[in-house]
Amino acid sequence: MKGMCDKTVQHIKSQAEHTERQIKEEFEKLHQFLRDEEEATITALREEEEQKQQMMKEKLEEMNRHISALSDTIKDTEEMMKDSDACFLKNFSITMERVRISQPDPQMSSGALIHVSHHLSNLPFRVWRKMQETLQNTPLTLDPNTAAPWLTLSADLTSVSYSDLYQNLPDNPERFDKYPCVLGSEGFNSGTHCWDVEVGDNTLWIVGITTASNQRKGEVFFDTNVWRVRYMNSKYSSKSPDQPFTLLTVKGKLQRVRVELDCDRGKVSFSDPLTNICLRSFTSTFTETVFPFLHNSCTASPLRILPGKLIVTTENHS
Repeated sequence: MKGMCDKTVQHIKSQAEHTERQIKEEFEKLHQFLRDEEEATITALREEEEQKQQMMKEKLEEMNRHISALSDTIKDTEEMMKDSDACFLKNFSITMERVRISQPDPQMSSGALIHVSHHLSNLPFRVWRKMQETLQNTPLTLDPNTAAPWLTLSADLTSVSYSDLYQNLPDNPERFDKYPCVLGSEGFNSGTHCWDVEVGDNTLWIVGITTASNQRKGEVFFDTNVWRVRYMNSKYSSKSPDQPFTLLTVKGKLQRVRVELDCDRGKVSFSDPLTNICLRSFTSTFTETVFPFLHNSCTASPLRILPGKLIVTTENHS
């Protein structure tokens, strides 16, 4: 017993250190994204400043040319005034036409100032919306504390791989010890939920849901409270607590399996999201929290929870 406690303490320390590193890595990605956006926004501001400065420089050069031309005209006029009145009057209209032609538009050009609102309006929100394009939202993640010792989860907890190597992990109550299974990190007891599992080239997998109280130790897990679809020996089948294994007719090989859970109606459906063909639906009464689970017994290919679409809506309040 003492040895088990010591082992658990070491595992907790290792988990904390590993998780802290991952947290820092994820935040560094966010920080870098914000730094890049800040640089891009300031660059756009400076480019506009340069453009507007150039416009004003050209305007000033035009005015200087006009002043120079006007000075020349004044000098010419003064010279003409020294001549006879008849000569002056004869050339007066020509002189005034020179003044009119050389006179620039006294009005400042539209859009001469920095478009401040373009750079500052809703800046945090706009950056946040752009950040969404680079981030993935996964409808569920996997719980490493439930993963059997033969399973390895990806850093983002969305993928599970199987290996024949047995990892030296604490035998905590939440962990599977006989079947290569892992639960989702979140259970559901109300509402509707949907997630897609990429099965790819995996040749031995089970996708389904189970109740929170279902026994994970020993070989009794699949005996009760499990609703699932299975692929084994190149055949697809389904089973629920009150129905036996049923072979499924599937054209081709499934690449993905969609699970749709309606806790309030007591319904769980399995389908192919690429063809929208329903594989199997079960109706039951869920009296407790149910958890997604994955079973992977294939070393060749992992099972992966696919990211979903993140939709953000905004409202205008008058």
